[in-house]
Amino acid sequence: MVHFNIEKLLKQKNKSKYWLCQNMNITSRNLNRVIKGETSSISFKYIEDLCKYLDCSIDELIDIEKDA
Repeated sequence: MVHFNIEKLLKQKNKSKYWLCQNMNITSRNLNRVIKGETSSISFKYIEDLCKYLDCSIDELIDIEKDA
């Protein structure tokens, strides 16, 4: 399962989800769906923007958990 570390990275940067939504031009509903793993796909543009605004690499942004 793919897990995004968005909330952890936001906390480290002292930024809010609202700030991220405004910068990425994404709705809070869609951002929360990504955070909660309730989406089956995400565009490369969103991944690029997340890394840009959270000032992180892809491996810091995404964790892949092995199936049990």
